[in-house]
Amino acid sequence: MQHVILGAGPAGVIAAETIRKQAPGDRVVLIGEEDEAPYSRMAIPYLLIGQVGEQGTHLRKGDAHFQKLGIELKRLRATSVDTAARSVKLSDGTQQSYDRLLIATGARPVRPPIQGLDLPNVHTCWTLADARAIMADVKPGSRVLQMGAGFIGCIIMEALAQRVKGEGGQLTVVEMGNRMVPRMMTEKAGAMIKAWCQKQGVQVVTDAKVESLQSGGSGGGGLLSKVVGMFSGGDNKADADAPIHAKLSNGKTIGVDVVIVATGVKPNLEFLEGSGITCKDGILVDAAMQTNVPGVYAAGDVINAVDFSTGERSLNMIQPAAADEARIAALNMLGGSTASQGSLAMNVLDTLGLIASSFGQWWGADAKDGGRHVEHADDAAFKYLRLEFKGDTLIGATSLGWTNHVGVLRGLIQGQVKLGHWADKLIDDPTRVMEAYLACSQQQNVWSSRASTA
Repeated sequence: MQHVILGAGPAGVIAAETIRKQAPGDRVVLIGEEDEAPYSRMAIPYLLIGQVGEQGTHLRKGDAHFQKLGIELKRLRATSVDTAARSVKLSDGTQQSYDRLLIATGARPVRPPIQGLDLPNVHTCWTLADARAIMADVKPGSRVLQMGAGFIGCIIMEALAQRVKGEGGQLTVVEMGNRMVPRMMTEKAGAMIKAWCQKQGVQVVTDAKVESLQSGGSGGGGLLSKVVGMFSGGDNKADADAPIHAKLSNGKTIGVDVVIVATGVKPNLEFLEGSGITCKDGILVDAAMQTNVPGVYAAGDVINAVDFSTGERSLNMIQPAAADEARIAALNMLGGSTASQGSLAMNVLDTLGLIASSFGQWWGADAKDGGRHVEHADDAAFKYLRLEFKGDTLIGATSLGWTNHVGVLRGLIQGQVKLGHWADKLIDDPTRVMEAYLACSQQQNVWSSRASTA
């Protein structure tokens, strides 16, 4: 049996290793388009602040790891898939045949339609090549503008804030939403994260977007420099002399040295055109991670799968989900019958030392469907907890600064635990979530024991 895996990120690597462990005699070909050893994008912020070198970003240590496992690693890009011929065309013009195919090609940064993205010192932060460019350009004292304060933006924010420290150094974040991390945090929690970042010295502008980037003049002359001086609100001469002028939708113009684009990502799907594989905003898969084409599977950021909480399809671009999906896909590629329970929305984020998390249906359910919630906030201590219920079941949660309860919240939601009267107790005091977990777990054990002896 010949297994071909497109994508050498976490999903691709886990799938390749799972297949090799379960089927020592099968051929496994792992194809990644970057000319790098397989690495984790989640490690890039640690590279930017010098906590790890490039080898520290690698998913597996040792240059011979894949060779020792008998996994063929090819550094090429898939340009098309012929599902009838069971073949993948690669960027060097060769064809790679397969018996089973896994598509784990991940995502790539969204490039917003604004003028000036091709200027020097404008970077995305997605690949090791991006990280090298950022490390070359962002120095102590640099003025950096980051476009976007979503999950990815908040991950790299701390690294950028540390790199610019020095006389005149400043990180400014511009987010078009009304709060930070709008796709994983409630309005109150997102506002608290903004307040926290500003307390740490990061300038945060919400409800605004960058409309254009223009090259500045070193001499500070000309009409644009005068405009920058009038509207920047900071060190007018310094802003006017900046190499890049960013015009915002709120009417202000900011002078900076470097721009980082973190405005979201989208799945890599274009090479599948004409393949017959059904895609929406991602590849549609079933509970076995199989596409509509028999023998073709998909996992990771590239898929559109059923959401655990809602039963509806969605993108859930998080590494834990990708790892689980890859394992399920690999076992089923070998003839297994493993099924996913659905993709659980699960985000844990460290923003300049403030730990935030959201799980499940964190946005809540309608009251007409039995939805209710409780919100507890301590603004001064930057602590926040919101629980979402449907009947007596916890379906979602959002927290800041409650790191001890992250596992408990996830367990209650994923286990769909019936809380009974404890649901009302948590509405009165959501900080008692650990008590509720222990009480309901004990009760569940009693029920299980009675059932086994009946």
